[in-house]
Amino acid sequence: MDLPQSDFATRPMVDNYGRTINYLRLSVTDRCDLRCVYCMKARPKFLPKADLLSLEELTTICDAFIRRGVTKIRLTGGEPLVRRDVLSLIDNLGARIGVAGLEELCLTTNANMLPRYAGRLAKAGIKRINVSLDTLDPARYAALTRRGTLESALRGIDAAQTAGLNVKINAVALKGDNEGELPQLIEWAHGRAMDLTLIEVMPMGEVDASRNTQFLPLTEVRERLEQQWTLTDQIGSTGGPARYVSVKETGGRLGFISPLTNNFCAGCNRIRVSCAGELFSCLGRNGKLDLRNAFRTGGMDAVDGLIDQAMATKPARHDFTRPGEVGDPVSRSMAHTGG
Repeated sequence: MDLPQSDFATRPMVDNYGRTINYLRLSVTDRCDLRCVYCMKARPKFLPKADLLSLEELTTICDAFIRRGVTKIRLTGGEPLVRRDVLSLIDNLGARIGVAGLEELCLTTNANMLPRYAGRLAKAGIKRINVSLDTLDPARYAALTRRGTLESALRGIDAAQTAGLNVKINAVALKGDNEGELPQLIEWAHGRAMDLTLIEVMPMGEVDASRNTQFLPLTEVRERLEQQWTLTDQIGSTGGPARYVSVKETGGRLGFISPLTNNFCAGCNRIRVSCAGELFSCLGRNGKLDLRNAFRTGGMDAVDGLIDQAMATKPARHDFTRPGEVGDPVSRSMAHTGG
């Protein structure tokens, strides 16, 4: 499928720090069928549907980023698969793989809807998905997600692997909640040939708990794991924030995303667009640009101009603060930004 023609330049996206941006994380909805305790309040306020970009608008904006050098797009939310007719967007973007500069289309999901959609995702050209799963304990899973069941998530993972999708597990390390079972979770994932990445709680938006009670430094987690396993750092970059190790005893790969204890911004290659058309050049900053209004009033040239502005203003690093530190907290939630 050919991209719509446009007369604006196809300048690569390079920021003021020499970082080439080739990865777009696109949130298609802020809604989710779960209410994870570190992500949102029990009764969140979602955006009115009228505020969202249409699926056609999302496709066109993705085209603009592909022209500017984006080779990888990850669809996120909220839970991306709860958006009505989202498969039409996935099919359209999948058709661009290999013919328009796009090399990979990925998805992050909680897995609940994968029994229904895994086969369609694979057919559309998605090869890899990330699944958010923080525990293998059914009661703890229900408590952390507030409304989900572990059985549903595991059925989704089964469906994804049956469809031939490569599954990576993302687990948020939570002090006092799942920290004692992280080795079990890692062994389980590696036993099913899945990488697992541990993530520190990010201080984004308001939740019903204190971030002080949730935050578990991954430096501590790694020290504990090294008391029972042999961890060997892997050399080279995956183009993302995770730092990977191989685990000799399990034969698998383990990642650490540690925005608070080990800043990873020097190699940042990504930019984010929310379902409402907000362009975020940095996950850990409050600044944003209004792509929705630019596109609807000025078309693709206006979008291109905002992309240039985002490159000129992209900060050197995020501004996340650790619990107890003084700083400017990120006011939007992870579900709003896109996980």
